Amino acid sequence: MPTLTLLAKACNNSQLKLVDKSLRLTLKDLNVETKVAGITSRRWIQVAISGEDEKVALHYLAEEIGLCPTGLEKIKKFSALRGRIIGLDRNSGKLCVDIGVYLPKTIDVSIPLQHLQAQLLDGKKAALKEIVKLYGFCENLPLGIKISEIDTENNLIEAMLSEEQLILYKNWIKSLLDRLIILGASLEEIESALERAKCNRDVISIEPLGFFEYVVVCKLGTAAEGLIPKIGRNLRNAVFVVFDPKRVLEFLDYSTIFIS
Repeated sequence: MPTLTLLAKACNNSQLKLVDKSLRLTLKDLNVETKVAGITSRRWIQVAISGEDEKVALHYLAEEIGLCPTGLEKIKKFSALRGRIIGLDRNSGKLCVDIGVYLPKTIDVSIPLQHLQAQLLDGKKAALKEIVKLYGFCENLPLGIKISEIDTENNLIEAMLSEEQLILYKNWIKSLLDRLIILGASLEEIESALERAKCNRDVISIEPLGFFEYVVVCKLGTAAEGLIPKIGRNLRNAVFVVFDPKRVLEFLDYSTIFIS
């Protein structure tokens, strides 16, 4: 029974049970046995799969959820991968991303400040903390990256944002709609919190970033920041981050005409 490390994280047993239930429901038409085996030290979810349709199930999980590479030898230059922000190196001005490399040791990917400035600010100079604030970067936020350098001797990996990630941000800005990023909650919990707070009419949709990472798209004229005190009381363990496209445009000194 092979054990896979999914490109998804869980914080507690309750979330693991939800993942287990979701996988069993998704793969119910296949002749496979699925079992959530636990989590790694960085909370990546490990799953054991066995049965006649094992290869089909493995292919589905790799395509729809993604698998951690686990080892540095599996990383190739220019590969597009997904990971989770693990922290900020303010001294070197780098954004640190966990892509699930932990064998034989944990190795994070770093995105240099100059890459972020070039890709997100059209080359405009700004401190890392300013970019973090503009784009809502925070720990455990899913992020698409493209590997730019690999130093196997020193166990160093550098990257930039992937095209997919840049297109996502471009679309977010173009919409001119506030977005509330919610980390650490299930879709059902978020929907319930919105309903209890009677905020449904202020929301267009809820977009998934992962199993427990979602983006609430606000209607035009609704401030994402205003939703936090209303739904936060029912999502006490969640992390809230605001993405305000107007603030990004203002910082870049752009007219909204350029994205019309």
